[in-house]
Amino acid sequence: APHKTIQFYNIDNIMIVTVSRPQVRNALTPDCHFALAEIFDRFAADDSLHVAIITGEGDKAFCSGSDLNFIDDLKPDDMPVSGFGGLTTRFDLYKPVIAAINGDAIGGGLEIVMACDLAIAVPHARFCLPEPKVGLAASGGLHRLARTLTLKHAMKLAMTAEMIDAETAVAMGLINQVYPTDDILDDAIEMARNIGELAPLAIKASKQMILEGLSAPDMQSAFAGRYSAFEAMLASHDAKEGPRAFIEKRSPKWSGK
Repeated sequence: APHKTIQFYNIDNIMIVTVSRPQVRNALTPDCHFALAEIFDRFAADDSLHVAIITGEGDKAFCSGSDLNFIDDLKPDDMPVSGFGGLTTRFDLYKPVIAAINGDAIGGGLEIVMACDLAIAVPHARFCLPEPKVGLAASGGLHRLARTLTLKHAMKLAMTAEMIDAETAVAMGLINQVYPTDDILDDAIEMARNIGELAPLAIKASKQMILEGLSAPDMQSAFAGRYSAFEAMLASHDAKEGPRAFIEKRSPKWSGK
């Protein structure tokens, strides 16, 4: 059933997911997490969808984290297995997810950004992990932070609870790019279309190898590892179609098989 505060629709092979609670700066309740988890489950299971985009409604906030009005009711089982926003502990999704950051990404909102593979932002977007201001730590987000940024940058975000601007976020490597744009979603859709034209199994293999290779203890082990998405790609019809199309000077027709 459609969830009034989380909206999603598809354009061709792209799924677009919008957090629609602008009145509370797109803060998430336990219900929202489960709705997002279900939507990203659907994205993961649908072979016709190749790329997802997550964004927020309005121009103030992408997501400002947990809705603190619900903090007293929170129990551990108030979070889906796939984590904050249905993304932060989803470790088996090898299709790309783009964050179209339309405003501030705060606390859990920044965790969602870090859980996405690509992230682009409007110039006025700001980023912060303010949890220590309310007596909390950014939990799982800290592990991602330390693997995403250099240690000094990670420590500064974690220890100061200070807001950084979008250009600083790019310089730190927290996001890819700032677009001087009226509609960041348009830019994200263009990016998703470009990815969507590539061989889907090759994109899955690339994401799996990068992420699983990173968790190997050293480079040699990463090279020696076995990656199911890579093996599926090598054995696929598309792996023959790509070179054949190149030789025949035509566009490849990907079947995803």
